[in-house]
Amino acid sequence: MPELPEVEVTRQGITPHLIDQQVTALIVRNPSLRWPVPDIAQQIVGQTIRHIRRRAKYLLIDTDAGTTIVHLGMSGSLRIVSRSTKVEKHDHIDLVMASGKILRFNDPRRFGAWLWCELPEAAHPLLSKLGPEPLQSEFNVDYLAHALAGKKKAIKLCLMDNHIVVGVGNIYANEALFAAGIHPQTEAGRIDNERLTLLVAEVKQILANAIKQGGTTLKDFTNAEGKPGYFAQKLHVYGRGGDTCTQCGNLLSEIKLGQRATVFCGLCQRR
Repeated sequence: MPELPEVEVTRQGITPHLIDQQVTALIVRNPSLRWPVPDIAQQIVGQTIRHIRRRAKYLLIDTDAGTTIVHLGMSGSLRIVSRSTKVEKHDHIDLVMASGKILRFNDPRRFGAWLWCELPEAAHPLLSKLGPEPLQSEFNVDYLAHALAGKKKAIKLCLMDNHIVVGVGNIYANEALFAAGIHPQTEAGRIDNERLTLLVAEVKQILANAIKQGGTTLKDFTNAEGKPGYFAQKLHVYGRGGDTCTQCGNLLSEIKLGQRATVFCGLCQRR
């Protein structure tokens, strides 16, 4: 599933092709995504794309009339293609530019979304209760200590809670906790400020590095040019249950937390 770095890499890839371009058509071949795609051709055709932003794992395509909210879901991808590019089986939506370039949405599992909202989009139900962005200054040790105070929930589940901090999905939660030496099952409210300071720093560093590397390709993710991300080469624990720890040589353990695979080193990561 594309996580924050993959969505940010996608945003960076499509932006140069779309900014200040006029939309000439919206082609919806299959409106049955996670939520039905609304009939927004009237609103968006003729509009000029002003900005492309990211909030959590949502991409926001801004025009003067409103904002298109795009979510990649489990297997979705956005690519820039030409008019002559063959339409494939799961190419559900095309946003056509006056330049001739097309923003094409492909989603085999159809858990993605294309929605429309009038400005301000921050009031949209999907966005209004989200926590801070992990790469911005609002996500800091003081904020995190306050957000976790008294919580008995496992720290990994809190890191993946979008009400606490957005975009830290399963891959990067595993990696950040390993880098910070924190056991994923540790009660969040019991972690002292010293270790929270390290955790905040590792979340920021790992996400920034993943973006620089073009994201992580495990099964489905490719960028706007159809190329894979290379951060998988840097993974220390995710997907490595039963392998040896890169720091101490101990065998990595794998459990389920919140129905998600959780891999850790019992020696390097303490409760």
